[in-house]
Amino acid sequence: MSDKEHVLIGTLKQQLADRLIDRREFVRYAALLGMAAPTAYMWAGKIAGEDFVPAASAAEMPKGGVIKIAQRVPKLDSPHTFSWVYDSNVVRQVTGYLTRTGSDNVTRPHLASKWVASEDLKTWTFTIADVKWHKGGAFTAEHAAWNIKHALDPKVGSSIIGLMKGYMLKDVDTGKKDDKGNAVMTTELWDANAIEVKDKKTLILHLKEAQVAVPEHFFHYPFLMLDPKENGKFKVGSNGTGSFELVALEVGRKAVLKRIKDRPGYVDELQFIDLGDNPSAVAQALSSKQVDGIYQGNIEQFDIYKAMDHVNISTVVTAQTAVARMRSDSKPFDNPKVRLAVRMATDPAKTLQIAHKGVGSAAEHHHVAPVHPDYFKLAEFKRDPEGAKKVLADAGFKDGIDIEINCKPDPSWEQAAVEAMAEQWKEAGIRAKINVLPSNKFWEVWDKVPFGFTEWTHRPLGFMVLALAYRTGVPWNESAYSNKEFDALLTKAEGTLDVKARSEILGKLEKIMQEDGPIAQPLWRSVYAAYDKKVQGFEIHPTLYIFGENLAVAKA
Repeated sequence: MSDKEHVLIGTLKQQLADRLIDRREFVRYAALLGMAAPTAYMWAGKIAGEDFVPAASAAEMPKGGVIKIAQRVPKLDSPHTFSWVYDSNVVRQVTGYLTRTGSDNVTRPHLASKWVASEDLKTWTFTIADVKWHKGGAFTAEHAAWNIKHALDPKVGSSIIGLMKGYMLKDVDTGKKDDKGNAVMTTELWDANAIEVKDKKTLILHLKEAQVAVPEHFFHYPFLMLDPKENGKFKVGSNGTGSFELVALEVGRKAVLKRIKDRPGYVDELQFIDLGDNPSAVAQALSSKQVDGIYQGNIEQFDIYKAMDHVNISTVVTAQTAVARMRSDSKPFDNPKVRLAVRMATDPAKTLQIAHKGVGSAAEHHHVAPVHPDYFKLAEFKRDPEGAKKVLADAGFKDGIDIEINCKPDPSWEQAAVEAMAEQWKEAGIRAKINVLPSNKFWEVWDKVPFGFTEWTHRPLGFMVLALAYRTGVPWNESAYSNKEFDALLTKAEGTLDVKARSEILGKLEKIMQEDGPIAQPLWRSVYAAYDKKVQGFEIHPTLYIFGENLAVAKA
């Protein structure tokens, strides 16, 4: 993408030649540093002794028709504060992102046509593509800058703060005290010139710390580029840069999008149909052809979908998971020994078998997945219910402990996982009451209840989810976890390009999570989607993103 090759790409080439990284990792990081993805794939093949063969051109796709996808349809009014992927699957059809990370985990240009990083990874220059808003006028660097500033405004409460706080923000004392007498802190840009608009086509970010993943952060699903005139809100008829317009929305029922003439795409209309918490209703809708595809299949219905002759199933190995998270500011979980005891009493391998039919892998209580390039393999964290009893006794609970965990019934594997863990915890004297909330009610309290089971989606790099979920004071830190050593190591990892060196830093973060962290994590899971064979152009994304402009429907 840039005319001059970044100096660190030479290091990546040597690491690939020395087999310190694989082809996938080379392509991912070379693209992040500004090399065009086809060029990165070519170099990867050349260094590995294999020729790069470009993908064959797609056959002519049929035009017209309607595709209906079964997916939850929540409120969509504040995209920068989205907490679920399916929110963004609707709005993504209307407006775009500066970058786009594909199903191969390689990040490519989208509303930015290219980017260049300085040698020290502290200055990132993005060139804006030639894109028009639906309602006229060009998308500009000023518009991009407004969106970044809006997302980083602490009053907005976007999870994007978690990704960017280490290199774009600083903590500021508000001068107020909380009810415990502690200073109330907020954040602001670390420097007045941190976001620079050089001209209409050029956006420059000046970072406080080195950061390798800036382009990937711009494809965090709430980071949609909204029309500044709409002040961060979204509704039927909202302006955008994408292929579709939202023409109808009924929360909890359906969203209807019509393709805009002369914009990329094939179908005339895309609909998302909300069929509620019952996975059997979703399967029946696809079986009877009331819908043409499903956003995500429930593991218990996998064999049902396999038996449908008119359906194709797509699967992908991911870093998707859910964690039993404990708020470290709420009793009894403010005591790290209680949190440790819950982990020690959990059997991830058995929970994986019971709740997810063994499809995936057992987790290790630190939220970094084996599929992440910076994953560090620690010594096995062995289940020890007797040891957990002793830890609880040391924490002042010699007769065990009574707790309550909140979860939702959709997808059903989540409730099954909670039930399996609760049964395991009994051996350690941990008596857990399970409170199953309807999904819409759970969404209202997921980050507030003292103990809850929360689904987390796939991220391409290990440190990304750690930044979103466990960095001190960020909006998605649902556990209220705060550890200065953890924060410092996380910032260091974010600025380390060398995969081996970063993996070693991640190992230290993983160890902190196992010894002090706020979660018990049972599993990593493979996911699948199912679509009618008449739907063309679908490619499953590890984060379950849907790109409507790629979809077509064959004529009957």
